[in-house]
Amino acid sequence: MSGLPEPLLRVSKLRRHFGGGRSFFRSQRTIRAVEDVSLTLRVGETLGLVGESGCGKSTTGRMIVGLERPSGGEIVFKGRDLTGLSPGDWQRQRRDIQMIFQNPQSALDPRLSIGRQIREPLDLHEIGDRAGRDAEVARLMQAVALPPEAAGHFPHQISGGQAQRVVIARALAMKPSLIVCDEPVSALDVSVQSKVTELLQDLQERLDIAYLFISHDLRVVKKLSHRIAVMYLGQIVEEGPTDPVYRQPLHPYTMALLAAIPDLSAPRPARSARLAGDPPSPAKPPPGCHFHTRCPYARPRCSAEMPVLREVEGGRSVRCHFAEELRAAS
Repeated sequence: MSGLPEPLLRVSKLRRHFGGGRSFFRSQRTIRAVEDVSLTLRVGETLGLVGESGCGKSTTGRMIVGLERPSGGEIVFKGRDLTGLSPGDWQRQRRDIQMIFQNPQSALDPRLSIGRQIREPLDLHEIGDRAGRDAEVARLMQAVALPPEAAGHFPHQISGGQAQRVVIARALAMKPSLIVCDEPVSALDVSVQSKVTELLQDLQERLDIAYLFISHDLRVVKKLSHRIAVMYLGQIVEEGPTDPVYRQPLHPYTMALLAAIPDLSAPRPARSARLAGDPPSPAKPPPGCHFHTRCPYARPRCSAEMPVLREVEGGRSVRCHFAEELRAAS
């Protein structure tokens, strides 16, 4: 491991808490949206961040791109700590870190043409002259397979798949090293999803972009990701290379997520159970392991002692007291 280059992105013990103050009538509970999250991402790599809605995935992504301020922890990008940057510094930093949002139509300005919207980052950062910017817009549109005539269209005149390609082209305008993709295909039809994911893969191969790919769809994540991190109630509960995680998950939550997916090509884990009930509130997480209230393998220790995220063989980590025992029994 010592011979590997420094990660492009290193997130350490990241936290984001909401509330916790007092209103006129009563004190407010602290909502621990993200708690003690650590991740690494290397140049040209895709890390899939998965979990149920409300687990903290999007909040983690928004902190990494500077749209949310962390309550604690560290975000280091290319060796620079980003957690204390001023708004002006963040504006400059975003040339190298971009974000693709879930709903492409809502991410576009209905009053501006497609060409203007792709060109907007170039204008904002005063990159090149007018002719050079026009040429770059044409190049970006070609890169994401948009027809030249679409430059004069408005968002309501294009399809959802084309709108997402516009958003991707706009993100690429700054030639970023990292793009945070927050559910970028969930609002699209299945056939369009496939085309957009293939485009993302092609761009990564040609431009060496790193992706943090946030999604609840484990089928899409499996196709795109080199590594997987699984979140539950604000915490990472399992992380590792994609194929081993899908083939033999170590955490009961990961087992349940995989068991819930129909037609998954990966072998179904032998010991698995469908998820029962809803996740607890992040304003009042259970004591001990946060997952023990829904875990079919929970024991008294699970409700009394919080497991740590610990490394096991093969570059994998898990937050479960009994992961090895469950794996041996599978």
